[in-house]
Amino acid sequence: MPNPLLVFDGLPQFDAITPEHITPAMDELLARCRAVVVEQEKPETGIDWDHFIVPLEDATEALSRSWGIVRHMNAVVDTPALRAAYNENLPKITEFWTSLSQNLAIFDKYRQLRESAGFEKLSPARKKIIENALRDFRLGGAELPEDKKPRFAEIQEKMAAISTRFSENVLDATNDFSLYIEDEKTLSGLPEDAMHAAASAAQREGKTGYKFTLHFPSYYPIMQFANNRELRETLYRAYVTRASELGVNPEWNNSDNILELLRLRREEATLLGYGNYAEVSLVPKMAQSPHEVIAFLEDLAVQAKPFATQDMEALRTFAQETLGIDDVSAWDMAYVSEKLREKRYAFSEQEVKQYFPEPRVTEGLFKLIQTLFGVTVLPDTAPVWHKDVKFFRVEKDGRLIGQFYLDLYARPGKRGGAWMDDAISRRRTKAGIQTPVTYLTCNFTEPAEKDGKIQPACFTHSEVITLFHEFGHGLHHLLTKMEELSVSGIAGVEWDAVELPSQFMENFCWEWDVLSHMTAHETTGQPLPRDLFDKMTAAKNFQSGLQMLRQIEFSLADMHLHYDFDPDGKKTVQEVLDEIRARFAVVLPPEFNRFLHSFNHIFAGGYAAGYYSYKWAEVLSADVYSAFEEAQSDGTNMISPAMGSRLLEEILSVGGSRGAMESFEAFRGRKPSIDALLRHNGLINSAR
Repeated sequence: MPNPLLVFDGLPQFDAITPEHITPAMDELLARCRAVVVEQEKPETGIDWDHFIVPLEDATEALSRSWGIVRHMNAVVDTPALRAAYNENLPKITEFWTSLSQNLAIFDKYRQLRESAGFEKLSPARKKIIENALRDFRLGGAELPEDKKPRFAEIQEKMAAISTRFSENVLDATNDFSLYIEDEKTLSGLPEDAMHAAASAAQREGKTGYKFTLHFPSYYPIMQFANNRELRETLYRAYVTRASELGVNPEWNNSDNILELLRLRREEATLLGYGNYAEVSLVPKMAQSPHEVIAFLEDLAVQAKPFATQDMEALRTFAQETLGIDDVSAWDMAYVSEKLREKRYAFSEQEVKQYFPEPRVTEGLFKLIQTLFGVTVLPDTAPVWHKDVKFFRVEKDGRLIGQFYLDLYARPGKRGGAWMDDAISRRRTKAGIQTPVTYLTCNFTEPAEKDGKIQPACFTHSEVITLFHEFGHGLHHLLTKMEELSVSGIAGVEWDAVELPSQFMENFCWEWDVLSHMTAHETTGQPLPRDLFDKMTAAKNFQSGLQMLRQIEFSLADMHLHYDFDPDGKKTVQEVLDEIRARFAVVLPPEFNRFLHSFNHIFAGGYAAGYYSYKWAEVLSADVYSAFEEAQSDGTNMISPAMGSRLLEEILSVGGSRGAMESFEAFRGRKPSIDALLRHNGLINSAR
């Protein structure tokens, strides 16, 4: 049987892949890539699109696709054998890409192609690919002196290894924690479904009582609903000290990993001639400088802080007068907030959750996509990495245009959070159009057994929003019309604009015309009542000031750590975050909080000096959605196929073939405005 990681004429063969396949496949693909590079280095090789770029893309795409499968499995079904094989091959993969990015012969041919008479005859997409490649060669160290290149390559390999170790430490620390509770009274206030899930978790281990972990679907209901304050503190302390010097296992402490990554990134920037790593990170982004990003974030903080102050004052007053909590601690925040929400708006998140069973949610989501973009989502079959994974196809006019995997539930061995990643990208090959395939991954509560039957999982409204968010990323990848690999889907899109489609999709989770088609009470089957929906929308901006400041704190910490922080100086990374909080926060976490030690986004997830992108792109997405709102005021439905078609043509389908600002202006007819973001978050008065 052929190695399944070397088969590219269909979908990934997840049912056949084992850790033993990884090293032989990577060695084979790396050998093929190096052979192609050697051939392309020769002076006699033609310097045109078909003879130069296409062979390179063919070879490197196979490597990327195969390694992408391995990387994905490492994130969703981590095992000791798979982790070992992944870590064994990561240095080889990193070394190849680093050496290619520093290859002067290949770099020179790109320059010759850019300067040739034939360049002007190329399509805009191909021109953009060549310009991007030249930029990436410079960022990859191609113009470094030869005596500097080995150190630059060493830095890339070290950073890849440390980032992987950082993520593994967070996962291991999360998986390691278990809390078993026998006395049901200790769990007073916890919803029935959370109790069922905890009991099932204990039973699977042959134990009685209830098992709780630090996986979010198990952890957060305790923080939000448990009346036992000591229990909340226990879980909170374990959660916020994961992978730190305050954690249970010194081997999982990420303190040194954080500093070493920051040192290596600073050294990389110095080698490339930049003042700091933030400047390097921003080269391929929309934002022009660290100063511009910091000014943007601080301005948002000023807008949000008065509202956050009001939020916190209301919370403290309610906690003292109603709950008898005189000093609101970090482990009280979610609990008191939920109680205040229930009192102020006469509903609870748990009440809402009962109306969002998974089948109805996905059905409603797919109906929205069909209406907006004229495509149909249908069940499909494919080999999968876990029994809970589902697979779908996307068709337009009966023609396949893409497929996606949906992996919704949290489980041991699966990295936390939610994300989208590409499996196969759209491109034109000699055989025709290669249709895109994507992974959509979440960590929601799994279905639980109730009365002897497995009941469909019910999602909180925030989980529904997360699903819509990730599906927005998926649409960006699946609905592209680009036929060139390097600008197809999300490829080539500026990092601080890539969140636009995902954040845009979140808005529909607040539209009655959408929710009314995607709800059914888990026992009665009745749709979400309009009066409950009205209460939800009234509470939409509940504590939006606090939430805004929280994201800004993390974004500013990320930017300052990569801009003006000295990892060899006296100041610690925690002090950087503490100083930002002293300026902008209205609630300070306890001294033992070690958020940065599990901040995968910037230390293991590609968002280094880029976490601000969520807020930057939210300005764009809110403004795009405001165009739908304006169309509605003209008498059209909010779920407008005409507006969806415009969004598809001007933003989703063009991928990275042109600048994100150009695409935004083509859709909106003007530059973006911050007003829609402030208005959607209930903060508009502070801007006036």
